[in-house]
Amino acid sequence: MSGYIFFYLTDLMISSSECIAPQVRNLRSGVSRVAVGAMGELYTALQKGMDQELEGTAKALLQKAGESNAFIRQDVDAALDSMVRHCTPTRSLNALLTGGLSHLNSVVRKCAGHHMANLMENIGAARLLSGGKDLTDRILPAVTKLAQDSSQEARYQGRRMLLFLSLHRDFDKMLEKYIPAKDLAPIRDTVFTLKTKGLGEMPQDTPSARGRRSHPGSGTVRASSLNREPHKVVNRESGQYNGRPQAHSIADKIEYIKQLTALLGSKDFRERIKGIDQLMVDCEHNPSMVICSIFPVFDAFKARLQESNSKVNLYALESLQKIVTVMKDNLAQVIYILVPAIVDNHLNSKNNAIYTAAIGAIHTLIQNLDNALLLQPFCTKAQFLSGKAKVDLIEKVADLVTGLYPRKPQVVEQKALPLLWHLLGTSSHSGTVHGRGGSVRGATSNLCQALYTHMGPGLAEFAASQPANVHKSLNELMRTLSYP
Repeated sequence: MSGYIFFYLTDLMISSSECIAPQVRNLRSGVSRVAVGAMGELYTALQKGMDQELEGTAKALLQKAGESNAFIRQDVDAALDSMVRHCTPTRSLNALLTGGLSHLNSVVRKCAGHHMANLMENIGAARLLSGGKDLTDRILPAVTKLAQDSSQEARYQGRRMLLFLSLHRDFDKMLEKYIPAKDLAPIRDTVFTLKTKGLGEMPQDTPSARGRRSHPGSGTVRASSLNREPHKVVNRESGQYNGRPQAHSIADKIEYIKQLTALLGSKDFRERIKGIDQLMVDCEHNPSMVICSIFPVFDAFKARLQESNSKVNLYALESLQKIVTVMKDNLAQVIYILVPAIVDNHLNSKNNAIYTAAIGAIHTLIQNLDNALLLQPFCTKAQFLSGKAKVDLIEKVADLVTGLYPRKPQVVEQKALPLLWHLLGTSSHSGTVHGRGGSVRGATSNLCQALYTHMGPGLAEFAASQPANVHKSLNELMRTLSYP
């Protein structure tokens, strides 16, 4: 069998991947699983060389995602994740749109939506809403349709994408351009609910049967090792930790994701804590496995950051600080997963330990990640949160502006100025809201000071195109500021 598959792989790398697609659909589960795994390896090896074949191969994989066999579904998820990570993002996005979002099977729609959401966060809302042909005109109708899907799991992925896009300043304009007028009202209601109440916790699939055992020498993480104690990667000959990056097969990756997410999603809170411990150890000793599985792993970890059990919730927030310190910019891909999970609810928590841990996690992100990546999600949350959380986030944005503006002035102006205009436009209602560090009005003054320090009179010039009440509020505030 292995020689047969390698023959297919060799032929595929010379010509095209059309040869292997029929084997993905093979009725024999053994043959199908090997073909699915081979497809994932091809995405990893050929990368952009697979772009021309994405539509056909992704369609074949997505059809398999609806199988009742849980192992095949996991294999398909891993293969599609390889496509998302290694092939051209816009080509991958179109392949998922074509092959999955209109499928009759809700599991297929959910699978396509999940990988689309991950891709969109990588591509960025600015590019997706640029109005480009075969991009914005396809994405917005598909996302809004999925956000109203009859399946809870598929609907969650659609709303995740809708919330992400809605935070861009051109969203309303593009929505009116590409969505029929009769459909706008329910979509806007959904967006308003998402912005005010948040996305909520991801619906959990029914747990599958216990995973397969690994074979000696395969490198697969075994269930027993995860259940008993954190698994460390060691050199078999020396017994010492080998910190060099390692290549992982699709089978290794599938087994790792299955076992770790099972722990993180366990009904027993002690098992969930073990899952958090395991993730911390893997980030330190096996980071390459975490990185190649980053979206499903941190989707599962996000649920622990948001759960109702305060003990697990606090432990996850404290553990995140250690994870960020180790992983640093490798977490850039999941910033839009982590920031909402940290700030939603926690910064308004009456539990001082949870609040302190959440603030600590934010500080750790600022210290260890490129602050240019953090500015947009911080600005977005500062705009839509309320209470103490709003004050804290505005203050953090002011800190980011101070450090970032000398290096990336255009980025700061693009991200931070819309927040300032929003705050000034609602200033008549902001003075009474107090956080641990002061009021929204005081935090707004600090943000304005940070921008004025670097922009000087240019700040007023930028405000000239804003509504009169914003312009008036800015002028009043600037009279109280100092300019070096």
